[in-house]
Order: sequence, then structure tokens, then C-alpha cells
Amino acid sequence: MIEENRVQATAPPQIHWRRMYLISIGMILIAVGIAWQFKLLPPFASGLPRQNAIMVIAPYRHLGTWVFDDSSAGLVQEPFVAGVPEMIDVIVKDIPDADKGFRLLFSAKPFPQYQKKLIWLRGAGGGNYYRFEDSDMEGWICPAMFKYYETAPKELYVKAEPMK
Repeated sequence: MIEENRVQATAPPQIHWRRMYLISIGMILIAVGIAWQFKLLPPFASGLPRQNAIMVIAPYRHLGTWVFDDSSAGLVQEPFVAGVPEMIDVIVKDIPDADKGFRLLFSAKPFPQYQKKLIWLRGAGGGNYYRFEDSDMEGWICPAMFKYYETAPKELYVKAEPMK
């Protein structure tokens, strides 16, 4: 019996493959969870700028100013401020009931039948000032712009349309 115990004590340890497999799967799931939480995976990285050439939002008036919602960008009643509401008033002047909502198309590149071209002036307060190319009207576009663009475009092209 003493001899038998010695043989067992010197035998190499057995590898429990099933246990190793389950631990590996658990570690992979934890790593994916952490990457998802920190938005490191491209399909889940909602904080990344969009790749569309033309973006569309639907501004409306709320509590006396223009706001918009974009659930895909995590924005709810995001307000336009500092001169931009007045710029919006200019581009929606011919849209009936624009206060209830309209489509605003915008792009960093010209597109057919755009209404206004905005020229970048300067960065300030995390956002950027733009002015209409054909007037002195200028306004500050807040950091929410970076949900759509990686860097502030030198030009923005916009068009307002009625909701259909």
C-alpha cells in the first residue's frame, strides 16, 4: 500500500479540459462585456461619428428654442443655442408649421439643392462657430456635432424641408 501511494504521488497531474474550456469561455465573455461597456467594439460604438454623406435630423421648437432628438446618437431635446436658432428661423421661413418639426439635411460636402453653406470660423467652448456664406449671421454649434463628425468640417451644407 505504501508503494501504491508513492506511485500516485509522482504521477503527472491530469488536465481537466472541460474545466479549462469553461474558464476560457468565461474569460472571453468578460472581455467582450468590458469592450462593449467601453464602446470599443465597432458595432456597439455609438459614440463614434457617422459615416453618412448626408445626415438628417428633425428639429422642432420646445420651450421657445429649436431642439432635436436623435436616439441613435443618444441625444434628446438637444438645443440649438447662441445664434443658431436665428439661423434656423431664416432657413425655415417658407415652411408652414416648422415649429412642429421639419427635416434638416446637412453634410460636409455640397449636395443637390442645398439651401445654405456655412463657413467654419473658430472653435470655442468645445463647439464651433459657423456663419452663413452669404451673410454675417453666425452661430455656435455645440459639441453634439462630434456625434456626426470626427472633426469640425470647414464647411457645412444645409437644407430645410417640410415633414412629409
